Amino acid sequence: MVESTTTIYDVARVAGVSMATVSRVVNGNANVKEKTRQKVLEAIAELDYRPNAVARGLASKRTTTVGVILPTITSTYFAAITRGVDDIASMYKYNMILANSDNDVEKEEKVLETFLSKQVDGIVYMGSSLDEKIRTSLKNSRTPVVLVGTIDGDKEIPSVNIDYHLAAYQSTKKLIDSGNKKIAYIMGSLKDVENTERMVGYQEALLEANIEFDENLVFEGNYSYEQGKALAERLLERGATSVVVSHDTVAVGLLSAMMDKGVKVPEDFEIISGANSPITQYTYPTLTSVNQPLYDLGAVAMRLLTKLMLKEDVEQNQLVLDHEIFSRRSTK
Repeated sequence: MVESTTTIYDVARVAGVSMATVSRVVNGNANVKEKTRQKVLEAIAELDYRPNAVARGLASKRTTTVGVILPTITSTYFAAITRGVDDIASMYKYNMILANSDNDVEKEEKVLETFLSKQVDGIVYMGSSLDEKIRTSLKNSRTPVVLVGTIDGDKEIPSVNIDYHLAAYQSTKKLIDSGNKKIAYIMGSLKDVENTERMVGYQEALLEANIEFDENLVFEGNYSYEQGKALAERLLERGATSVVVSHDTVAVGLLSAMMDKGVKVPEDFEIISGANSPITQYTYPTLTSVNQPLYDLGAVAMRLLTKLMLKEDVEQNQLVLDHEIFSRRSTK
């Protein structure tokens, strides 16, 4: 049985060549005769040799590995973005390491430290929040970082997002145009820039329509599906006739609870969700949603990261992709 600790020396010995020649073959160097290359490849196959990525990284100062930090690996929203990251990473021959942070700052710190200690070439950070301590660590890191779905308020860390202010304005206006005056908004923490932008867009639409802003109709927090269900009663108690929900899973929970209560959607209550992840089409009725180009967000973020890792010129590092509102059956 072949030992699992096969080394480049073993390959060179079996192939009858120098270790430098084996290294050239492994690294795709064209300066090797075809006959010699075949001998080396046969020895590699015979010995089941796998180059040590860490050792190669130390030699080249590149590990061809990218770390991806996301809040939850089970979210269809982040899964769609990650697919875009992965496809472009593969195109540029980078390996991807996923880490789930569970929206926990301490866990994020540990994951980030692990990635940096492994000398990853770059980091893609996704999340619904950006803690100041994490932001400082990312900003000061010598390893290139790109944020996705998260905004650095000081615009110091490269990022890829949509225009959250405009999306909130358009969503609110759509509900106003269908006759609603009691429009609620369910969003994440206002400590995060993207949510403050949503709030501004929401208030702007209300102001244009001469509808008084009611803080009792704004629900702020990192809500779950179950918490979305629980919010239904509170919305109805406060007289809301419609709502914009920034997170799709929360919107689905809310819709489910409304249907259980016998509230007709959209006849009696309208819902617009914020990301158009696949689950918005699995509900009944299907959810009207802001269509964020999730795959493209990931793909563009990874392409931007490759430019930063390869030290290519980057004209703009705060990228904003187009969005639109997909009208479905949860609005009139």
